[in-house]
Amino acid sequence: MDMQVKRRFVLSVALSLCALLAVADRGSAGAQDPDQSAWPTREWPTSTPEQQGMDSAALAKLVAFGESHGFDSLLVERHGRIVLDAYYAPYTADIPHQIHSCTKAIISTLVGMTYRDGQLDRLDHPVLDFFAGGNIANVDDRKKAVTVQNLLDMTSGFDWDQGFEGGKEQTLVDQYRSSNWTQFTLDRPMAHAPGEVFNYIDGNPNLISAIITKLTGKLAEDYAREKLFGPLGITNWHWDRDPQGLTMGAWSLTLLPRDMAKIGYLYLHHGEWEGKQLLPAGWADVLDHATVSMHASFDPDLHYSNFFWVFPKEHVFMANGWHGQNIAVFPDLDIVAVVTAHKYVAQSALIEGVDAAVKSGAALPQNRNATETLADAIKDVAVETSTAVGPTSEMASIISGKAYKFPDGDLGLGLGLGLRLQSLTLFLTDPRPHMEVQLYSDHPTIFSGSYDTPIGLDGLYRKGTPAISGYDPGHVPAAKGAWLNGHTFVIDAQDLGYGGQRKYILSFSGKKLNLHLILEHGQDVSVDGEQDD
Repeated sequence: MDMQVKRRFVLSVALSLCALLAVADRGSAGAQDPDQSAWPTREWPTSTPEQQGMDSAALAKLVAFGESHGFDSLLVERHGRIVLDAYYAPYTADIPHQIHSCTKAIISTLVGMTYRDGQLDRLDHPVLDFFAGGNIANVDDRKKAVTVQNLLDMTSGFDWDQGFEGGKEQTLVDQYRSSNWTQFTLDRPMAHAPGEVFNYIDGNPNLISAIITKLTGKLAEDYAREKLFGPLGITNWHWDRDPQGLTMGAWSLTLLPRDMAKIGYLYLHHGEWEGKQLLPAGWADVLDHATVSMHASFDPDLHYSNFFWVFPKEHVFMANGWHGQNIAVFPDLDIVAVVTAHKYVAQSALIEGVDAAVKSGAALPQNRNATETLADAIKDVAVETSTAVGPTSEMASIISGKAYKFPDGDLGLGLGLGLRLQSLTLFLTDPRPHMEVQLYSDHPTIFSGSYDTPIGLDGLYRKGTPAISGYDPGHVPAAKGAWLNGHTFVIDAQDLGYGGQRKYILSFSGKKLNLHLILEHGQDVSVDGEQDD
């Protein structure tokens, strides 16, 4: 992954001066005075890109990039107005999207509010103070010194393997097996003194969520409803709870892309919304206090602050989530960009694409050709393109409606969560082709039950009704299938709004079925089943 924007400094003094003047012009509009802003509490104002100093043709290229890189949506806002709002079929604008680890930035925003209101007295408050009276393992001087700020900076020092730079993610697996995630994190031994080493740890934001509840007497979600979502006009969300019933701080929040942009807009305006200061002074100026290096091999310049990823050279910071969920803030350019996706998104490509579209801080002349190019690009990605479908195998009528049982259907994929495939039935000759799957898990946080997923047989996805499945709530199942040959049926499936994508390769032989499941991040598993007579 290349996140570093290569720059050359070979210009003469005269040309350098010209470049500086050009940059000054591009940023001259800056972040508008909030009193002059059209606050998007009820709805976002819209504008052509040229009216906000951006090039429609350049944004059309960014839309095209998204089509080939797994985007579900792409939104760009400048000067308080949306200039680009694209949705990639089969995803649509009305489906809330799981924002994964962008949730961390929301939980840090909430703890900032407790600090503003004096409920949290100081950011260097020792974490163990909030859990006094409990039985915490591996307590030493280093653990006693861990502060709230250490949690926010991912420098708590806990011994934790989450695979940020590779690895087995063993600690994350062990956490999922635990019935008390707060206690699990508090009990971890110390690997480093707090503040010494950056280490990406989901346990840190989960502890912040628990601390918010200790401070306010409310779940973090309920506190957000009152202090954040309400003032910003966010009404459509879902936020999961951990095994103890606490709001999950590390991930699991779902939001509409336009509401994700409101979070970025709050930070763009230094924590102010409609004339009210929702965040402590300076809290939202993330670039000013991003002192922690992430020591990332893929980008040595990356920094971190309050659960935000920071790009110092590009002067951009963003909330970043698994599979390409991003809320990017460009303070110098007065821009917020939002991406939801079902594949990894190179943050550098997003930064460069947005930056390339900015031509001025003032309005540009209207460009009808460029405007039409962008409109066509947005329209095209919103319409699903059919994939090729070969002839239907005679096997379709033979296996349709037959249930296949899987006596050894372990789908745990090495996570040790006891997820098992019990049965699978295809209905390929029905008026409504679909697949029914019965899953079981002996783990309390993993959903057990039936899934019903419609299958398009014409090269287009068919959408089901929103599913509730453990920690994957509200997503919309969608699938399409085709016969690879006379005995192999392939299903491409997505969880719209979750960012999940997978492929089922079903190979039939007599009454036997081999299911090869391939997930979007390369993991796969193969299980054998047989018709249940």
